[in-house]
Amino acid sequence: MDKEKMPREIWVMVCAAFAVALGYGIVAPILPQFARSFGVTITASSALISVFAGMRLAFATPAGKLVDAMGERRMYMVGLLIVAVSSAACAFAPSYLALLVLRGLGGIGSVLFTISAMSLIIRLAPPRRRGRASSLYGSGFLFGNILGPALGALLAPWGMRLPFLIYAGTLVGAFLVVLFALPDPRDEEGEKAKTAVEPMRVREALTSPVYRACLATNIAHAWTNMGVRVAIIPIATGVALGYPSWLSGAALTVTALGTAVSLLIGGGWSDQFGRLTVVVPGLAISGSMMLVLGMLSSPLMILATCTLAGMGAGLINPGAQGALADVLDSRPAGKVVSTFQMAGDLGQILGPLVIGAVADAAGFTYAFIVAGAMCLLATLAWIPARQGAYSGYVGDDH
Repeated sequence: MDKEKMPREIWVMVCAAFAVALGYGIVAPILPQFARSFGVTITASSALISVFAGMRLAFATPAGKLVDAMGERRMYMVGLLIVAVSSAACAFAPSYLALLVLRGLGGIGSVLFTISAMSLIIRLAPPRRRGRASSLYGSGFLFGNILGPALGALLAPWGMRLPFLIYAGTLVGAFLVVLFALPDPRDEEGEKAKTAVEPMRVREALTSPVYRACLATNIAHAWTNMGVRVAIIPIATGVALGYPSWLSGAALTVTALGTAVSLLIGGGWSDQFGRLTVVVPGLAISGSMMLVLGMLSSPLMILATCTLAGMGAGLINPGAQGALADVLDSRPAGKVVSTFQMAGDLGQILGPLVIGAVADAAGFTYAFIVAGAMCLLATLAWIPARQGAYSGYVGDDH
């Protein structure tokens, strides 16, 4: 395998991702409590999460157009500043309604820098290191999200408004890192010729079975491993159902640790052995473990299953994003990337709602069966790609 070194620019993106995720990890645990401090219902406090994801989904297409028109680096920094201003303003929100509006504005900035970051990774990563670059960037986010809540707990005595200012500070820090350490790829020697290439359109991308498989994978992955995992597992392992008080937090922790371990190695595997040999097993493992989770009663078995589910989840992103990069092949494609991002946002929004309704109607066993089935069904989307002789190696016909 080609031992080409990872470009310095990728490491700059990883550092920026860690700073963003660290701040978000500090804020996320206190968001519902902060909303409740205004005297609103639990449903209203949960709306803070939904409005952020909803605005990301609503503005994904315009964000993709802006990235194509204005450039990835510029829109990445603009997105960071929007979220920073929104977060700082949240610290001084006088009412629940103001807080809701400010969180929604933050969602617009979030989708801008998310799409820009993914486009930058695709543009900057060497073809034979795309999976590894994706896993490094994802690891930066993951470790920030793991460390953030721990720091947030230490800040609890200082009140619920300070974390928003700290989050704004980490976002400004990420902005400065990109501003001074990441040159505009379009200004690099030889890149000006690339900008003359017409951006790939979504209609063109959809003709690729690999891109269609990436969309299906991102919906299922976000539905199961991002939406359902965070929203349903804590309830299903809660004290109200007879489990020890420590189990809910432990289940989420071991899932994150399992994801971290496999994410670090999954990118290299996808580059070395092909995308399908990573993303399909990842979907199968994650789906199978989620499917059986609702049938378990032993806390130790639940933790073991959550660990394996997390390991499966960690294999999905590097393979899917590496395959997406293979389809784009360094062409500008903000709208194509934004559509991929929209698929994930849609899954993250609908997953908890649907699975929550199933749990209310039929119980957690069936809820987790449905959640696991989503990932298992997504493996079928890769059959047409495999029949087209795509394995995920550089040089494959996409």
